[in-house]
Amino acid sequence: MRWITRPGWPGNLLAVAAGALTTLTLAPFDIWPLALVALGLFYLGLRELSPRQALWRGWHYGFGLFAAGTWWIYVSIHDYGGASALLAGGLMLAFFAAIAWFFALPAWVWARWLRRNEAPLADALGFAALWLAQEAFRGWFLTGFPWLYAGYSQLDGPLAGLAPLGGMWLVSFTLALTAALLCNLHRLRQRKAFLAAGVLLLIGPWAIGIALKGHAWTVPSGEPLKVAAIQGNIEQSLKWEPSELRRQLELYRDLSFSSKPADLIVWPETAVPVFKDSVQGYLDMMSGFAADRHSALITGVPVRLFEHGQRRYFNGITAVGEGDGTYLKQKLVPFGEYVPLQDLLRGLIEFFDLPMSDFARGPADQALIQAKGYQLAPFICYEVVYPELAASLAARSDILLTISNDTWFGKSIGPLQHLQMAQMRALEAGRWMIRATNNGVTGLIDPFGRITAQIPQFERGILYGEVVPMQQLTPYLQWRSWPLAILCVLLLGWALLTSRIAKAV
Repeated sequence: MRWITRPGWPGNLLAVAAGALTTLTLAPFDIWPLALVALGLFYLGLRELSPRQALWRGWHYGFGLFAAGTWWIYVSIHDYGGASALLAGGLMLAFFAAIAWFFALPAWVWARWLRRNEAPLADALGFAALWLAQEAFRGWFLTGFPWLYAGYSQLDGPLAGLAPLGGMWLVSFTLALTAALLCNLHRLRQRKAFLAAGVLLLIGPWAIGIALKGHAWTVPSGEPLKVAAIQGNIEQSLKWEPSELRRQLELYRDLSFSSKPADLIVWPETAVPVFKDSVQGYLDMMSGFAADRHSALITGVPVRLFEHGQRRYFNGITAVGEGDGTYLKQKLVPFGEYVPLQDLLRGLIEFFDLPMSDFARGPADQALIQAKGYQLAPFICYEVVYPELAASLAARSDILLTISNDTWFGKSIGPLQHLQMAQMRALEAGRWMIRATNNGVTGLIDPFGRITAQIPQFERGILYGEVVPMQQLTPYLQWRSWPLAILCVLLLGWALLTSRIAKAV
């Protein structure tokens, strides 16, 4: 045990391994108990380190986490971004090394100001609060990278029932608290009152999660709607080729014409790979077809607008037929949809000049998509991984809708991780979700986060199924993360104050 907690390369290498374990807790592996192992090793590894040593221990944990869990970005850089294997590998290592600081800095803060080895119960609570603060910060800083959150490991685990209460945030907090308490139980035996409190905090959240798993927080607001979601399976190398435009438009047209009658016909992100104003005639034709069928057709299509004398481009969703509205994407993917410091980076390598990498951010106060008299909360690809954005739109909706083009990541685990996060959004909101993708997984997700119908990856086809409009709000949609955020601020403030007092005595 000593080599885990003391400084040096053995502990640092163990931190790398502990971070990498997180990947096995998430899709497609879903070995959820390993989340407690990873968190426990991280917590123990910081116990006896100086602030400087803790910083590097945290960095190693972060490097292991992101290297194992997001290596699939290599596919987009090398296979579709035109970078050589050597350059793509170098860029990935630089990326992992940079974002590993999301864990390095909290570890330094922990060792410098918050750690209380002499008070194991308070120490565990403070660690859980700091863990949640770390997850929230890396989902907010700059454009945010809200990937590989611990809470997603519990989608099918015992704590799933907590998600409608406090979102994925509450699940993450509980996992961190549980891991720290398990590490400290033997130290709590010295005082029976602390031991009793520790056992209660250890068992209580898990008992509540199990008891609430499958509880229906929302109720139907209308009759089921028939859905036809089309998975075109267009190769990424062909998607933006001008010579392939007509073939793609004809493909989605013909698949829609041959589909069974449905209330909602859904195409994936940029199914129409050209600006909306350039194909208005095509969209008008599809609108007439959908209206004749008493259907709403919803598709991803880029939008070009003139604002304040400037031409701006947006990634968008539009609804026609018995649907209405256009939504412009708010959360953009760095390099995929915009290039940071583009004046310096564009032209250096092909990856910095990807097609459709000059999008602008859509406004925050947009109306939802309307279809068949219901409100649909739209999320374009990356947006569905932001819990707070999703909650703000879901609270106004009857049905959730996400469209994506995960073709960028080939046969890696990235698209399956993405699907898991979409499932968590449905569970948090207590609403059905329609997920339409270019090459999979296209699926329907029920209010408990379960996939009820799907098309396998890398197949062309039409998914048929039903979704039910839902009303009422889960506690998470009603209160969002504010109760937990206040609790964490209080816990961190308490930890800071008591740590300073303990050092002064």
